[in-house]
Amino acid sequence: MMGKPVVVTRVVDSMTDNLRPTRAEATDVANAVLDGSDAILLGAETLRGLYPVETVSTVGKICAEAEKVFNQDVYFKKTVKHVGEPMSHLESIASSAVRAAIKVKASAIICFTSSGRAARLIAKYRPSMPVISVVIPRLKTNQLRWTFSGAFEARQSLIVRGLFPMLADPRHPAESKSGTNESVLKVALDHGKAAGVIKPHDRVVVCQKLGDASVVKIIELED
Repeated sequence: MMGKPVVVTRVVDSMTDNLRPTRAEATDVANAVLDGSDAILLGAETLRGLYPVETVSTVGKICAEAEKVFNQDVYFKKTVKHVGEPMSHLESIASSAVRAAIKVKASAIICFTSSGRAARLIAKYRPSMPVISVVIPRLKTNQLRWTFSGAFEARQSLIVRGLFPMLADPRHPAESKSGTNESVLKVALDHGKAAGVIKPHDRVVVCQKLGDASVVKIIELED
């Protein structure tokens, strides 16, 4: 609910020595997915267990089945209610982007970000479509050398459920004073197409900052 990554561990301990999990363990894995957890971490089951490959396969299958019955609508409403009013500026933009994506049945949400916080807030609402986080690198210095930030932020986002980070070209700013980041947006769309997430005639919700204003827009792709 706070938008912080939640990792659940020690869910199928019995698979350290057995080929199948107990019914209670299988239920725990499914409930972790239904409750909105970001990841499931296996420990002894794969470190010293007798069936490491089978454990990963079994847990993966349970997660996939649980995701099929995940009620995104109820989860979204519950999260919005928990946030309460008045919402912060960023929280309002994130929830609006997810609501728009649900209403227009978008195939993906693309979010331009520098720190990754906006993308994590969007992913917090657990939209049924993937969130492509376009991390725009920033140039910074310690007075001895210049470095680009962004790789660390993008890598950290990998733990968040439903979030797929990509690092943009540092020559394009996260905040555009005129128009939109068309070139960066095209790279993000191409990235989605290559991954098989975005197809011709699909709708995509884009969340970005233009000057001092945050914008949520819906684009419809051509052939």
